[in-house]
Amino acid sequence: MESGFWSLLPLVVALAFAFATRSAIPALLAGVIVGAFMMDGNPLVAFNETLQTSLGTGNFIWICQIVMSIGILTELFKKSGAITGFANRLSGVADSPKRVGLTTWGLGLAIIDDYFSPLLVGTIMRPLSDKARLSREKFAYLLDALTSPVCVLMPFLAYGAYLAGLVAVEMNIAPSEGTTFLIKSIPFNFYSLLTVGMALGVALKWIPDFGPMRAAEQRVRDGGGLIREGSAPLITDSGLPDEAVERWGELIAFLFTPIGIVLGLAMGSFLVTGNILIAEAFLLATAYLAITLRVTRTIPSIQNLVEIALSGIKNVLPALIIIALAYALNTVTDELGAATWLVSLADSFLTPGLLVAVTFVLAAVVSFSTGTSWGTFALIMPLALPIAMAFADSPTDPIVLETIAAVTGGGIFGDHTSPVSDTSVLASAGAGSDHMDHIITQLPYALVVAGLTTALYLVL
Repeated sequence: MESGFWSLLPLVVALAFAFATRSAIPALLAGVIVGAFMMDGNPLVAFNETLQTSLGTGNFIWICQIVMSIGILTELFKKSGAITGFANRLSGVADSPKRVGLTTWGLGLAIIDDYFSPLLVGTIMRPLSDKARLSREKFAYLLDALTSPVCVLMPFLAYGAYLAGLVAVEMNIAPSEGTTFLIKSIPFNFYSLLTVGMALGVALKWIPDFGPMRAAEQRVRDGGGLIREGSAPLITDSGLPDEAVERWGELIAFLFTPIGIVLGLAMGSFLVTGNILIAEAFLLATAYLAITLRVTRTIPSIQNLVEIALSGIKNVLPALIIIALAYALNTVTDELGAATWLVSLADSFLTPGLLVAVTFVLAAVVSFSTGTSWGTFALIMPLALPIAMAFADSPTDPIVLETIAAVTGGGIFGDHTSPVSDTSVLASAGAGSDHMDHIITQLPYALVVAGLTTALYLVL
């Protein structure tokens, strides 16, 4: 089904509602209901069918597995005393807003996963961030800037494997050669590089606060709350348990080994099979830590273990609800043909001089509209890359590499900023921030970077 401009109406309704009320769940729900009415005269039937279609899929079950595993794993970390112990060790070097920001930035750069990173780093650093009087909005921005923008700069993980496969298909080359082209395109991925750099500048206060973020930071400096009055943070707890392990052996067993299992299995499975078993990695790490804590009697009983697991799931439930509604809204806009209409609208503008810049802007608009970078990659790469190759003198021509980078960076823009992006939701959860407050304060920073990126593509 294609509805032209009207295919964007559900998204416009959701965004207008969200920015006006700063309430994500009812806004997303309103967008889904409008889309359901457009697809069927009986919105109740269409709404029910939309939920079944969008949530009854392997992809949604997969992300639920990951998010719930992270929630349980985080709660186990707290119970073990490892989070508190590690936070205590960091407190000596992260005792000011600048140091907290820099430490958060460094941990985000080290833990390369768009789901695990914001929740784990957020759990570790949130008490220190609160103590240093950093607004939750700025903390959420620092977490979000080091998720998907970092992932695409590391070509040997999930994002890299997926993008390399798309490049290989369009260029009719082997996947390994696709990885080579992807690596060569990284210096042209200005959006991701500038986002990571801007986050560092914000953390160190080299870049002054501006826009809604400035108001949020001023609120805290004036003695106000770390979160806006009347807001609804996705996670409300800010403290850590009193129990803390201090010995390195316990920290290794209870914290670093589970993290090593996640990263090791994810990277190892890719190197051996070409597939990244990220859900399996989280399940294995969670099982390892649960068994270890039970065997060492840190957790006294099975019943206590079950209570901890349910508490972990409860903590991430608001994020899961937003992700579920975002999936439903994505299904609606896809059914109405919103992304296809946007692509067809820009097709006539793809000339050699404008190709890269238009590709970036188009990918950014599509990804912001749909909240998915991977879907944007799959939609825009087959459109833009063949045109770039037709304009190029050889496959290694800069226009080919720049186009690959433009698709990648544009897709990341939406993954980084859209209210319906799962990674932005998880950054809000990790920071304990209201989701729309996070989006509203982060968006001006992302738009500045997107503007600079577009300008660079136009002058190259």
